[in-house]
Amino acid sequence: MRDARGLGPSGRPKPISSLQNDRIKAIRALDMRKVRRETGLFAAEGASVLISAREAGWRPEIVLFEPNGAESPAVRGLVSEALQAGVEVLEVTPAVLAKVASKENPQAVLGVFKQRWSEAPDTKDVAKHCLWLALEEVRDPGNLGTIIRTVDAVGAAGIVLVGNCCDAYARDCIRATMGSVFSVPLVRMTREEFVGWRAGWTGDVVGLHLGGVQDFREVRYREPVLVVMGSEGPGLSDELMQACSRKVKIPMAGNLDSLNLAVATALTLYQIRGAHLSL
Repeated sequence: MRDARGLGPSGRPKPISSLQNDRIKAIRALDMRKVRRETGLFAAEGASVLISAREAGWRPEIVLFEPNGAESPAVRGLVSEALQAGVEVLEVTPAVLAKVASKENPQAVLGVFKQRWSEAPDTKDVAKHCLWLALEEVRDPGNLGTIIRTVDAVGAAGIVLVGNCCDAYARDCIRATMGSVFSVPLVRMTREEFVGWRAGWTGDVVGLHLGGVQDFREVRYREPVLVVMGSEGPGLSDELMQACSRKVKIPMAGNLDSLNLAVATALTLYQIRGAHLSL
């Protein structure tokens, strides 16, 4: 008889072929924000993403895999490590995987993890060369995931999500991070909390805005830097604009007056962090 953790004798994976299995239904339910909020869990797909989680010190609650995918050394290694660590491991049929994994390019292995939310750092303790990013009411999970990946790439310290943002642990967001969600600290604040926290910031607080008068490439930023970006449509609220010590703008030669949020954020972060990056 198999034990309650889903492992059979000798710690082998539990085979599951029914979509009515309670574990499978629970994992599928993580597509709903309400369920993610209630359980504090989220799903991440793909061997490379799960390897990123492992390297960042995250341990899954559940690992689900399809046996044909286990022909990959990476998947075999992840399953073996999970079994050795006492993690619940589920071996599923292709039909079950097709319902649990993403509809486009489904992966052969999936992990369920506990969400992690960080506390905002004490502004007096932020290192001089640090850069933090604040996002106000970002709504698109794909944009947020891409931004998390960019923050990881430039070595920024973390992200503050201000106000009513989309869920950082939504499937689309996790996929867009390509594993960087396991390396980038995420903080949640209301506008009021952010304004109070920002008051102690010792360097520049930089807001990107169409009304900015400074070319973002020509500013000497006073470190540590806090970059503040607004939502995809309205941009920064008046409250957060007033909290910025600098208002800058990305110059454009075409007929457009704005860029995609993820693109604008990437340009800004690379401009500010460029001196700290090397091949």
